[in-house]
Amino acid sequence: MNPQDEKGKIWLNGQFVDWMNAKIHIMSHVVHYGTSFFEGIRCYETRKGPAIFRLTEHIKRFFDSAKIYRLEIPFSQQQLEQACVDIIKINELQSAYIRPFVFRGYGSLGVDPSSCPIETAIAVMSWGKYLGEEALKNGVNVKISTWFRMHPNTFPSLAKAGGNYMNSQLIKLEALADGYVEGIALNSRGMVSEGSGENIFVIREGKIFTPSISSSILPGITRDSVFKIAQQFGYDVIETEIPREMLYIADELFFTGTAAEITPIRSVDKIVIGKGSRGPITERIQQKFFKILETGEDDGYNWLTFVE
Repeated sequence: MNPQDEKGKIWLNGQFVDWMNAKIHIMSHVVHYGTSFFEGIRCYETRKGPAIFRLTEHIKRFFDSAKIYRLEIPFSQQQLEQACVDIIKINELQSAYIRPFVFRGYGSLGVDPSSCPIETAIAVMSWGKYLGEEALKNGVNVKISTWFRMHPNTFPSLAKAGGNYMNSQLIKLEALADGYVEGIALNSRGMVSEGSGENIFVIREGKIFTPSISSSILPGITRDSVFKIAQQFGYDVIETEIPREMLYIADELFFTGTAAEITPIRSVDKIVIGKGSRGPITERIQQKFFKILETGEDDGYNWLTFVE
């Protein structure tokens, strides 16, 4: 953690508390069973001031994740959206990564979490380019992971739940150990799913493909943003099953995610993709995306919530 972040405040159950005093009991249910749900949201420093990217959509997904696991968040969507704005203000930040999360606290230790209190918090912190500044132009080297994404009816991939990310850790750690920046997981049918924390897009012969919701993916907010930008440019965006070999023969590949933003993929399993750097369609989409986020202008999608 950035020591500067630790001097700020965290929103906890409706109150602003000092960062270092935002604590839970070691016997909290979440510590033992991973019963947490979270979002990752970016606030960008634009020419018009700090602006939060797609705040409403992120908080909506936050509620959806909790609902899937039969947890009722004790705040309204409007209250949490306002809290995200307020925590940026009180910490006097121009840009930040926002982490809303809800979890089962200290109560009982059985698998049944229903008697445990529900705790809600929002933290903000400094955050750079997740896969590196250089990666946005030159791309990253990735591998197909030996770890699969969850089989349907095991874990709900549509929920952004803490426990689900044990799978993501295995994918990421294996990739790093083997000398790659990131891993791409296949689903239980052997089709492309997603990265450890990113959705993936494949470009071939001018068409854009991406794994469908049924491919054990998290429905990303940045993924949806790419849909809208690409369609505005007149590209076909096709949600479908993607075999792993399609990655090898793609003209362009890129990851999307709140942390990764739009990051090109340079190679998969040491097979170079296209010319081995960011392709023209990826660059065009990327430039439009960052123009909105860095200037606060040309936001015809109403994606930005400005922190006044």
